[in-house]
Amino acid sequence: MFEAEAEQVLGYQFREPKLLAEALRHSSSADSRLDSNERQEFLGDAVLGLVVSEYLFQQFPTYQEGELTKIKSAVVSRKVCAKISQQVGLSELLTLGKGMSSRTGVPASVAAGVVESIIAAIYLDGGMEPARAFILKHFGPYIRELSSSSHQQNFKSVLQQYAQRHLPANPLYVLLDEKGPDHSKCFEVCVEINGRRFPSSWAPTKKEAEQGAALQALRELELVKEDEGGRIVVVERERREEAGKGEK
Repeated sequence: MFEAEAEQVLGYQFREPKLLAEALRHSSSADSRLDSNERQEFLGDAVLGLVVSEYLFQQFPTYQEGELTKIKSAVVSRKVCAKISQQVGLSELLTLGKGMSSRTGVPASVAAGVVESIIAAIYLDGGMEPARAFILKHFGPYIRELSSSSHQQNFKSVLQQYAQRHLPANPLYVLLDEKGPDHSKCFEVCVEINGRRFPSSWAPTKKEAEQGAALQALRELELVKEDEGGRIVVVERERREEAGKGEK
Protein backbone atom coordinates (compact mmCIF):
# COMPACT_ATOMS: atom_id res chain seq x y z
CA MET A 1 0.00 0.00 0.00
CA PHE A 2 2.79 2.38 0.96
CA GLU A 3 4.73 1.58 -2.21
CA ALA A 4 1.67 2.08 -4.40
CA GLU A 5 1.06 5.49 -2.81
CA ALA A 6 4.70 6.50 -3.35
CA GLU A 7 4.68 5.32 -6.97
CA GLN A 8 1.50 7.29 -7.61
CA VAL A 9 3.09 10.43 -6.17
CA LEU A 10 6.23 9.91 -8.24
CA GLY A 11 4.47 8.92 -11.45
CA TYR A 12 6.80 5.94 -11.81
CA GLN A 13 6.27 2.21 -11.15
CA PHE A 14 9.30 0.35 -9.81
CA ARG A 15 10.33 -3.07 -11.02
CA GLU A 16 12.41 -3.41 -7.84
CA PRO A 17 10.36 -1.91 -4.97
CA LYS A 18 13.28 -2.34 -2.56
CA LEU A 19 15.05 0.53 -4.35
CA LEU A 20 12.09 2.78 -3.58
CA ALA A 21 11.96 1.65 0.05
CA GLU A 22 15.67 2.37 0.46
CA ALA A 23 15.33 5.81 -1.16
CA LEU A 24 12.70 6.74 1.43
CA ARG A 25 14.58 5.36 4.45
CA HIS A 26 16.28 8.11 6.43
CA SER A 27 19.38 7.20 8.43
CA SER A 28 17.49 7.90 11.69
CA SER A 29 15.30 4.86 11.03
CA ALA A 30 17.96 2.52 9.59
CA ASP A 31 19.97 -0.11 11.45
CA SER A 32 23.11 1.31 9.85
CA ARG A 33 23.93 4.20 7.54
CA LEU A 34 24.56 1.70 4.74
CA ASP A 35 20.89 0.68 4.99
CA SER A 36 19.69 4.27 4.63
CA ASN A 37 19.21 6.44 1.53
CA GLU A 38 22.57 8.21 1.90
CA ARG A 39 24.38 6.19 -0.79
CA GLN A 40 21.50 6.84 -3.18
CA GLU A 41 21.73 10.55 -2.37
CA PHE A 42 25.33 10.48 -3.55
CA LEU A 43 24.41 8.87 -6.88
CA GLY A 44 21.26 10.96 -7.34
CA ASP A 45 23.24 14.16 -6.91
CA ALA A 46 25.51 13.12 -9.81
CA VAL A 47 22.60 12.09 -12.07
CA LEU A 48 20.77 15.35 -11.32
CA GLY A 49 23.87 17.39 -12.14
CA LEU A 50 24.43 15.54 -15.40
CA VAL A 51 20.84 15.88 -16.62
CA VAL A 52 20.62 19.59 -15.77
CA SER A 53 24.05 20.29 -17.29
CA GLU A 54 23.16 18.45 -20.50
CA TYR A 55 19.82 20.27 -20.74
CA LEU A 56 21.41 23.68 -20.25
CA PHE A 57 24.18 22.85 -22.75
CA GLN A 58 21.64 21.89 -25.43
CA GLN A 59 19.04 24.57 -24.75
CA PHE A 60 21.36 27.55 -24.46
CA PRO A 61 24.10 27.18 -27.11
CA THR A 62 25.28 30.79 -26.80
CA TYR A 63 25.62 30.84 -23.01
CA GLN A 64 29.18 30.81 -21.78
CA GLU A 65 30.52 28.31 -19.26
CA GLY A 66 30.24 30.76 -16.37
CA GLU A 67 26.56 31.45 -17.08
CA LEU A 68 25.75 27.75 -17.40
CA THR A 69 27.53 27.01 -14.13
CA LYS A 70 25.69 29.78 -12.31
CA ILE A 71 22.28 28.55 -13.47
CA LYS A 72 23.09 24.89 -12.77
CA SER A 73 24.30 25.67 -9.25
CA ALA A 74 21.06 27.48 -8.47
CA VAL A 75 18.87 24.75 -9.99
CA VAL A 76 20.47 21.80 -8.17
CA SER A 77 20.77 23.66 -4.87
CA ARG A 78 19.45 22.29 -1.60
CA LYS A 79 16.91 25.09 -1.57
CA VAL A 80 15.32 24.06 -4.87
CA CYS A 81 15.51 20.35 -4.02
CA ALA A 82 13.72 20.99 -0.72
CA LYS A 83 10.98 22.96 -2.50
CA ILE A 84 10.44 20.15 -4.99
CA SER A 85 10.34 17.62 -2.16
CA GLN A 86 7.52 19.56 -0.53
CA GLN A 87 5.66 20.09 -3.81
CA VAL A 88 5.80 16.42 -4.77
CA GLY A 89 5.02 15.25 -1.23
CA LEU A 90 8.18 13.23 -0.70
CA SER A 91 8.74 14.46 2.84
CA GLU A 92 5.49 12.82 3.97
CA LEU A 93 6.63 9.49 2.50
CA LEU A 94 9.96 9.36 4.34
CA THR A 95 10.57 6.65 6.90
CA LEU A 96 11.99 8.49 9.91
CA GLY A 97 13.27 7.51 13.32
CA LYS A 98 11.36 8.44 16.48
CA GLY A 99 13.44 11.54 17.15
CA MET A 100 12.88 12.87 13.65
CA SER A 101 9.23 11.91 13.30
CA SER A 102 8.33 13.80 16.46
CA ARG A 103 9.37 17.08 14.87
CA THR A 104 6.79 19.44 13.48
CA GLY A 105 8.45 19.45 10.06
CA VAL A 106 11.17 17.71 8.11
CA PRO A 107 14.43 19.72 7.97
CA ALA A 108 15.17 21.23 4.58
CA SER A 109 18.39 19.24 4.24
CA VAL A 110 16.50 15.98 4.74
CA ALA A 111 13.75 17.02 2.32
CA ALA A 112 16.35 17.94 -0.29
CA GLY A 113 18.25 14.68 0.18
CA VAL A 114 15.23 12.49 -0.52
CA VAL A 115 14.81 14.09 -3.94
CA GLU A 116 18.32 13.00 -4.82
CA SER A 117 17.81 9.48 -3.44
CA ILE A 118 14.57 9.11 -5.41
CA ILE A 119 16.37 10.20 -8.59
CA ALA A 120 19.00 7.53 -7.94
CA ALA A 121 16.35 4.87 -7.27
CA ILE A 122 14.57 5.64 -10.54
CA TYR A 123 17.90 5.63 -12.38
CA LEU A 124 18.94 2.27 -10.88
CA ASP A 125 15.53 0.76 -11.57
CA GLY A 126 14.80 2.06 -15.07
CA GLY A 127 17.89 3.76 -16.43
CA MET A 128 18.59 7.30 -17.52
CA GLU A 129 15.43 8.04 -19.51
CA PRO A 130 12.89 7.79 -16.67
CA ALA A 131 15.33 9.58 -14.36
CA ARG A 132 15.69 12.37 -16.92
CA ALA A 133 11.92 12.59 -17.35
CA PHE A 134 11.42 12.91 -13.59
CA ILE A 135 14.12 15.56 -13.28
CA LEU A 136 12.96 17.71 -16.18
CA LYS A 137 9.32 17.48 -15.08
CA HIS A 138 10.05 18.83 -11.62
CA PHE A 139 13.19 20.91 -12.16
CA GLY A 140 12.20 22.28 -15.58
CA PRO A 141 10.18 25.25 -14.25
CA TYR A 142 13.12 26.26 -12.03
CA ILE A 143 15.55 25.92 -14.95
CA ARG A 144 13.41 28.22 -17.10
CA GLU A 145 12.85 30.73 -14.29
CA LEU A 146 16.49 30.89 -13.21
CA SER A 147 17.91 30.96 -16.74
CA SER A 148 15.54 33.75 -17.70
CA SER A 149 16.31 35.76 -14.56
CA SER A 150 20.05 35.27 -14.91
CA HIS A 151 20.17 35.99 -18.61
CA GLN A 152 17.98 39.06 -18.53
CA GLN A 153 20.51 40.73 -16.25
CA ASN A 154 23.43 39.70 -18.47
CA PHE A 155 22.77 42.29 -21.15
CA LYS A 156 26.01 41.50 -22.98
CA SER A 157 24.88 37.93 -23.52
CA VAL A 158 21.40 38.99 -24.65
CA LEU A 159 22.91 41.43 -27.15
CA GLN A 160 25.39 38.81 -28.35
CA GLN A 161 22.59 36.33 -29.03
CA TYR A 162 20.53 38.91 -30.89
CA ALA A 163 23.50 40.04 -33.00
CA GLN A 164 24.35 36.48 -34.00
CA ARG A 165 20.81 35.92 -35.24
CA HIS A 166 19.89 39.27 -36.76
CA LEU A 167 22.86 41.59 -37.26
CA PRO A 168 25.78 41.51 -39.74
CA ALA A 169 28.46 41.62 -37.02
CA ASN A 170 29.04 40.86 -33.36
CA PRO A 171 29.14 43.70 -30.82
CA LEU A 172 32.48 45.33 -29.98
CA TYR A 173 33.01 47.14 -26.69
CA VAL A 174 34.97 50.35 -27.14
CA LEU A 175 36.62 52.09 -24.18
CA LEU A 176 36.00 55.79 -24.82
CA ASP A 177 37.34 57.40 -21.67
CA GLU A 178 38.43 56.83 -18.09
CA LYS A 179 38.59 59.35 -15.28
CA GLY A 180 39.70 59.58 -11.68
CA PRO A 181 42.68 58.34 -9.63
CA ASP A 182 43.87 54.74 -9.95
CA HIS A 183 42.06 53.63 -6.81
CA SER A 184 38.75 55.19 -7.88
CA LYS A 185 38.47 55.23 -11.66
CA CYS A 186 35.34 55.43 -13.79
CA PHE A 187 35.15 54.01 -17.30
CA GLU A 188 33.09 55.04 -20.33
CA VAL A 189 32.28 52.27 -22.78
CA CYS A 190 30.06 52.06 -25.84
CA VAL A 191 28.93 49.25 -28.11
CA GLU A 192 29.84 49.29 -31.78
CA ILE A 193 28.17 46.93 -34.25
CA ASN A 194 29.16 46.97 -37.91
CA GLY A 195 30.36 50.58 -37.61
CA ARG A 196 27.29 51.81 -35.71
CA ARG A 197 27.98 53.18 -32.24
CA PHE A 198 25.34 53.15 -29.54
CA PRO A 199 25.05 55.47 -26.51
CA SER A 200 27.82 55.00 -23.95
CA SER A 201 27.71 54.06 -20.28
CA TRP A 202 29.88 55.08 -17.31
CA ALA A 203 30.66 52.68 -14.44
CA PRO A 204 33.33 52.12 -11.76
CA THR A 205 34.61 48.97 -13.53
CA LYS A 206 35.05 48.11 -17.20
CA LYS A 207 32.86 45.03 -16.78
CA GLU A 208 29.98 47.07 -15.37
CA ALA A 209 30.45 49.72 -18.04
CA GLU A 210 30.23 47.07 -20.75
CA GLN A 211 27.00 45.72 -19.25
CA GLY A 212 25.61 49.24 -19.16
CA ALA A 213 26.67 49.85 -22.76
CA ALA A 214 24.98 46.61 -23.81
CA LEU A 215 21.80 47.74 -22.07
CA GLN A 216 21.97 51.07 -23.91
CA ALA A 217 22.27 49.23 -27.21
CA LEU A 218 19.34 46.97 -26.33
CA ARG A 219 17.26 50.03 -25.51
CA GLU A 220 18.22 51.65 -28.80
CA LEU A 221 17.22 48.47 -30.63
CA GLU A 222 13.96 48.41 -28.63
CA LEU A 223 14.71 44.97 -27.24
CA VAL A 224 14.12 45.75 -23.57
CA LYS A 225 11.42 47.47 -21.56
CA GLU A 226 10.71 48.27 -17.92
CA ASP A 227 7.92 46.35 -16.21
CA GLU A 228 5.58 47.81 -13.60
CA GLY A 229 8.14 47.15 -10.89
CA GLY A 230 10.83 49.07 -12.75
CA ARG A 231 12.78 45.93 -13.68
CA ILE A 232 14.38 45.54 -17.10
CA VAL A 233 12.66 42.86 -19.17
CA VAL A 234 13.99 41.46 -22.44
CA VAL A 235 11.18 41.61 -25.00
CA GLU A 236 12.95 40.28 -28.08
CA ARG A 237 11.89 36.71 -27.23
CA GLU A 238 8.28 37.84 -26.86
CA ARG A 239 8.43 39.42 -30.30
CA ARG A 240 9.71 36.22 -31.87
CA GLU A 241 6.92 34.23 -30.27
CA GLU A 242 4.30 36.70 -31.51
CA ALA A 243 5.81 36.67 -34.98
CA GLY A 244 5.74 32.88 -34.96
CA LYS A 245 2.04 32.89 -34.06
CA GLY A 246 1.33 35.30 -36.93
CA GLU A 247 3.04 33.04 -39.45
CA LYS A 248 0.89 30.05 -38.54
